[in-house]
Parts: sequence; structure tokens; C-alpha cells
Amino acid sequence: MEHKVRVLPPEELMEQLLDVMEQTGTVPLIISGSSMSPFLVHGRDTVYLSKITAHLKKGDMILYRRRNGAYILHRICRVEEDSFCLVGDAQILIEPGIRRDQVLAIVTAVRRKGKLLRKGSFWWDFFERVWLRVIPLRRPIVALYGFLMGRRKEENGND
Repeated sequence: MEHKVRVLPPEELMEQLLDVMEQTGTVPLIISGSSMSPFLVHGRDTVYLSKITAHLKKGDMILYRRRNGAYILHRICRVEEDSFCLVGDAQILIEPGIRRDQVLAIVTAVRRKGKLLRKGSFWWDFFERVWLRVIPLRRPIVALYGFLMGRRKEENGND
């Protein structure tokens, strides 16, 4: 039996995905890209997108569409009167001016390293509360972590 594969342009894929979310309430999406690392890793982790049913707040992960048409998953770092400021967990540059009508969904759960996480779990809360507050220090923290993990591997003979 032959299977036909149909490759969809991102706009069409997202449109269908959002339609399913509207009908079912929640839809999974495998992470593509690295802007949400170290919390979410490209190709490994899945987010569960849901309809927005409450006010969005600092720390929420949202799917939005930029004015150029790109679909982005980032975290709210500041709520302003008529817009949001967003940042990826791997980034230090904040993107201001995202309007409410650009926001398409909120992340209500993630499957990270095979484990289902929700608000209240250690890693969810760490990235929502702690990591969001150390934006200027992210690069040196990640560099130090990488250095320490490299030394640990050397000490254990796992080169």
C-alpha cells in the first residue's frame, strides 16, 4: 500500500492546526527551532496549545503570528496596556509591541524529555519565574553550565 505525503506550507499547516484546536480545545505541536531552549528542544519536545480562556500574564508561553507572517512560540516577559513584550528562553532580546489579536494560543502543558509537565512542576515554574528574571545573565549562565558539564564528562571519562 502506497502512502502519499503532502507537504503543507507553514501557513496552511498552522491554519489546520488552529482549526483542530478550536474544535477540540487542545492540540499538540512538536517544537521546531531553538528559541525556547533550554526548556524546550527542537524535535524532542511537544507543546500542547489551547484556546485562551483567561487573561494572559507574565510567564505565559504563547503562540503568536508576527506581522511578517512567521509563527513564533515565546514567553510573555511584560504585559503592557495594549500589547505584550515577548522573549524566547534562549534569547536576551525582548520583542515589544505584540498585540492581543496576534496571539493565537497558550501553552498549557509540555512533553519535555518524555515527561508531561504543567504549571506547578519544577521545570515549568523555574523557567516561568526564575529564568524569565535573569534575561541579561542568560548567556553567561548557559556558558558556565556548558563548561561545568564538559568538565564533569571529562572527569567521568565520557569524552
